[in-house]
Amino acid sequence: MVLDQQVQSSQEMKLTSSYNNRFSKQIILKKIGAHGQKKIVNSRILIVGMGGLGCPLLLYLANSGIGNIGIVDNDKVDITNLNRQILFTTKDVGGNKVELAKKFINKINSKIKVKTFNTKLSTKNIKNIIDQYDIICDGTDNYSSRYLINDYCCKSKKLLISAAISKFNGHLFKFNFKSKKTPCFRCFMPEIPLTESNCDSEGVISSLAGIMGTLQANEVLRSILNFKSDLTGNMIIFDALKLEFRKVKLSRNSKCINKC
Repeated sequence: MVLDQQVQSSQEMKLTSSYNNRFSKQIILKKIGAHGQKKIVNSRILIVGMGGLGCPLLLYLANSGIGNIGIVDNDKVDITNLNRQILFTTKDVGGNKVELAKKFINKINSKIKVKTFNTKLSTKNIKNIIDQYDIICDGTDNYSSRYLINDYCCKSKKLLISAAISKFNGHLFKFNFKSKKTPCFRCFMPEIPLTESNCDSEGVISSLAGIMGTLQANEVLRSILNFKSDLTGNMIIFDALKLEFRKVKLSRNSKCINKC
């Protein structure tokens, strides 16, 4: 742990005058300031899934000043992605999502360290990828990946911010596995459902992806800045048709296989 902190300290970015000008509207906020902005720029965030959630999430993290971002996805852009995956255009169809996303973000800010993983997370590679980052964002669209990410983050005491979308409904979770007795995704859903519920199988309204991906980005920033009113142990449910938000408390399942 000490070694990890030393490595992180040696890689910290210094805030230049041009940087301060760029993010001046955040720095003048009393709850952020120069100290908070320095926390933002030196954070290491991993996004798993560069789809409808990952695109707005990455966009807002980059524009907020996150200095070190990893993105994981082995998919190529398909024409059906374009209604909600806002980093891509028609000319990108057939291209690798992570490489196109990196190119897009580097046009916004060339100083952001964007590391791409053009692969699918597995039991073989998850340690080498996730251990490089402080906060893990799950934007995947299948249960097997969600369980894999949840279980590893629980085991390695990582902070996991997860979102899911389908039809007109979105869910947002935060699992702070650094805290004792925190519930995990398996506590909420102990077993994988027989059928997948995702955009491909059920459809989705495009604006929902933007809303939930942006809420993920907001929760990342709140976590970095240690804001109060923590989402840990709760789930936010958003209904795009009724325009309603609900916060639901999650309970730790004593029978859960993860002893977080």
